[in-house]
Amino acid sequence: MTRQHVSLALAACLLAGLPLSDATAAELPVRKAGLWEMKMQRTGGPAPQMTMQHCTDETTDKAMSSSFSPASTDTCSKQDIRKTATGYVTDSVCNVAGVTMTSHSEIVGDFNSAYTVKATSQSQGGPPGMPRDTAMTIEAKWLGACKAGQKPGDIMMPGGVKMNIRDMEKLKGLLPKPAAK
Repeated sequence: MTRQHVSLALAACLLAGLPLSDATAAELPVRKAGLWEMKMQRTGGPAPQMTMQHCTDETTDKAMSSSFSPASTDTCSKQDIRKTATGYVTDSVCNVAGVTMTSHSEIVGDFNSAYTVKATSQSQGGPPGMPRDTAMTIEAKWLGACKAGQKPGDIMMPGGVKMNIRDMEKLKGLLPKPAAK
C-alpha cells in the first residue's frame, strides 16, 4: 500500500469515527454493534469515491474514540460538538503531521440504522500539491451482524484490503512528519 493510500485510509477511518468522538459540549451516540457500510464521496483530493465496511462493537468504538478521534485533545486546539434539532454539528482545528486542518461537520441520522456526515475542511501546511479545501459526505448504513471471520475493528477497504482499527496506531507512524523548525 502506498503512503498516499495509507494516509487516505487513516483519514477515512478518522472521519468514519466522527460519531464516536469524545464529547465537549454534547455527547455523540455510539453506533450499534455489527457491520456498517460507509460510502464516502470526496472532492478536492485523491480517491473521490470509496466504499468500505467496518465491523464494530461498543468496546472497539470506545477504543477508536479515545485513540483515533479527529477531536483528540493531543492534536486539536478546538473541538466543539453541539446537538441540533436534526443531529449534531462539530467544529475542530487540528494539527496532524505538520498540517493544520479546520473542519466543520454536520451529522444527521440514527446510530442504530443509518447516518450521514457532511464535512468540509481547509488545510494549511503540508507538501505542495496537497488539496487545501475538501468536502466529504459519508453515508453509513448498518448491514447486520459482522460476517464470519470478521472481528470487531476490522475494516474492509476497496480491493479486498483488510485492516483492523487496533493496527491504525502503527499506520500513524507512516504519515509524514512535520518539518523541523
